[in-house]
Amino acid sequence: MQPHRTTDEIARLAHATAAPPDRLEYGIQLPVQSQSTIYTEPWEATAGPADLVAVARAAEDAGFAYVASCDHVAIPRRLAAAMSTVWYDPVATLAHLAAVTERIRLLSHVAVVGLRHPLLSAKQYATVDHLSGGRLILGVGAGHVAEEFEVLGLDFRQRGALLDECVDALRVALGTEEFPEHHGKFYDFQGLGQRPRPAQARVPLWVGGSSPAAVRRAALKGDGWLPQGDPRDRLPAQIAELTRIREEAGVEAPLTVGAIVEPLYIGRPGWDVGRRTLTGSPEALAESLRAYRAMGVHQIQVRFRSRGRTELTDQMAAFGTEVAPHL
Repeated sequence: MQPHRTTDEIARLAHATAAPPDRLEYGIQLPVQSQSTIYTEPWEATAGPADLVAVARAAEDAGFAYVASCDHVAIPRRLAAAMSTVWYDPVATLAHLAAVTERIRLLSHVAVVGLRHPLLSAKQYATVDHLSGGRLILGVGAGHVAEEFEVLGLDFRQRGALLDECVDALRVALGTEEFPEHHGKFYDFQGLGQRPRPAQARVPLWVGGSSPAAVRRAALKGDGWLPQGDPRDRLPAQIAELTRIREEAGVEAPLTVGAIVEPLYIGRPGWDVGRRTLTGSPEALAESLRAYRAMGVHQIQVRFRSRGRTELTDQMAAFGTEVAPHL
């Protein structure tokens, strides 16, 4: 694992992530670790840990703000053809990548924390933050697969309420107190100590989802919002709603607003990259992406079309050197 950060380094890192950045930052959902047919490239089916590590290191070299890993416990047969059953565990994946990177942040996008007791999630993610020297961003979501909840003895219909209370409990459990205390409807704990504590005084907690309930949850409880693939034309209204809810509630803390952008391919592809993919010169792509910043977005999650790991990492490197400076 990387050397433990000094107190001054942690303070600088916390300050850097306490407010949205002045420029449009960019991160990436890693390939290989989740293989839904919606976005997986064919080459990922035979890829493995070495490819995952190579892409994470390429992201760090290209100036990406974070790498992200998704979360599913088990996929039912009725969904397996579309979703696949390849979903790496985010805690194990992010811990592994923490050991082979130095600066890039580690995002769970998203952890379905309602599937686990918050003390269990706090133990796991606090350890990741401690071992990585304070690089964790905890992204959370309500989940959408009923069978995952049912097999673990949980009521799928209460997933929103579970997540709401989980967020409150995790705020305490990932805070500075060795013996956190929480008393709620679903969870009740006190007098139980957990160390190591997170390296960060406040682990950033980004809330995922685009439903009205998710937007409200992000507005009232989150340090950031992770919409789930909203098209560009929907984002301004969603961001306005986030702002309205926070203003009415008197929440003055900054909120990092994210967006998942269209698939990208830098240059002229010699193969069919799909009609939704943005292609062209670095300057043209940057101009298109700057529209997100104009809407009030602070960080974009990018995805590149590719036929193999090398093409992907080449695209990432080109983005970092040729597109990002224009953002």
